[in-house]
Parts: sequence; structure tokens; C-alpha cells
Amino acid sequence: MSWYISVLKNYVGFRGRASRSEFWIFCLISTIITIALLIIDAILGTERFIASLYHLAVTLPTLAVLIRRLHDTGRSAWWYLLVLIPIVGIIVLLIFCSQDGQYDENVYGTNPKYS
Repeated sequence: MSWYISVLKNYVGFRGRASRSEFWIFCLISTIITIALLIIDAILGTERFIASLYHLAVTLPTLAVLIRRLHDTGRSAWWYLLVLIPIVGIIVLLIFCSQDGQYDENVYGTNPKYS
């Protein structure tokens, strides 16, 4: 849960690097919250209104942690534009985010795993 909170606190931190665990734990907790909110929306009959508000609130932190994750693998934030390619772009980004970060320091900072 601390990874999730740290990503939310660093919601405009596009510089630096994010470890795999930081990125994937944030994604996991965000998915669990979304599912819970969708269930609440279904019970209340609000047609995904609460879940949509949550997604709007975490859009910037999600983008920031994804860009920092790309930095950890040695890639520029411009690689995020792969999402414009249907299906294939998202798969490639998932592969990039699943890779281990560069061991040593790169142009985006020190390795968060070993610092």
C-alpha cells in the first residue's frame, strides 16, 4: 500500500525512475479499487460515475509512474505514444514495463532498486 500512496504523492513527478514493484503494485491496487467502485456503482445504480471520477483522479499519477517506469528501462517518455497503435502498442508497453530496469545509473537517474 505504501507504493500506491507514494505514487499518489508524487503525482506530477515525471523525472526519475520507478521500479517494477512500484509500478505493478500501483496498477494492482488501482485495479482493485476500480473493481470495488464498479461494484458500488452497480449497487447504487450510478452507471460507473464513481469509478469514472476515480479514473479521472488517478490519470496524472498513472501517467507519471508509467513514464518513470519507461525511464527505468532506459526509454524516453515518447515511447508512451505507442498506445496510439491499437492493441500492439499496449502489448509492447506492457512488455517494456515488465522488463527489469537498467542496473546502473542512466540519464534519468540512479536505479531505484539498488539505491
